Amino acid sequence: MGHLLICGVDEAGRGPLAGPVVAAAALFEGDPEIDGLADSKTLSAASRLRLAPVISDRAVSFAIVCVAHNVIDKINILQASLLAMKKAIECLTKNPDMIFIDGNHEIPGLAIKQRAVVDGDKIIPHISAASILAKVARDILMIKQAELYPEYEFEKHKGYPTRRHLEILKKIGPCPIHRFSFRPISSPEGLIG
Repeated sequence: MGHLLICGVDEAGRGPLAGPVVAAAALFEGDPEIDGLADSKTLSAASRLRLAPVISDRAVSFAIVCVAHNVIDKINILQASLLAMKKAIECLTKNPDMIFIDGNHEIPGLAIKQRAVVDGDKIIPHISAASILAKVARDILMIKQAELYPEYEFEKHKGYPTRRHLEILKKIGPCPIHRFSFRPISSPEGLIG
């Protein structure tokens, strides 16, 4: 890829029932060349925490942006993810020559060459770097939310629809940071029984 400024972009938190979607943009001159880069979902929490500061140190620029649960409810999770990724790119201190996005959607409204790559977080190190930054930031944010809403155990499941999270929702219902447009929260019968 030469010495072009290449940006990887990814998000964390499309699937959870609570909390924001978080996007990260990581800009590198050429390839990142960081040992251990991989799709954040395949790495342990300890590995992600070890890699995140290395990524942020070696990146020419990086940005992390959250789009809140209430915005997700208004515009849907796909549009919220694209919005978060666009804002992250716009927060970079230098303009990329090329952007690689994880998934099958390009980001509307960008005047920069871009390419959406399905499973890009597994095959393009720039996207892997962004996925790690996004996941670490979102996990930290959800651990902080657990302090505000301890009964929901967000520190354990980070808002994902685990069996325990669904049990808690059935017992006490949603809290203010839940995504009310998501099933089973959006359909009352989904939490009964």
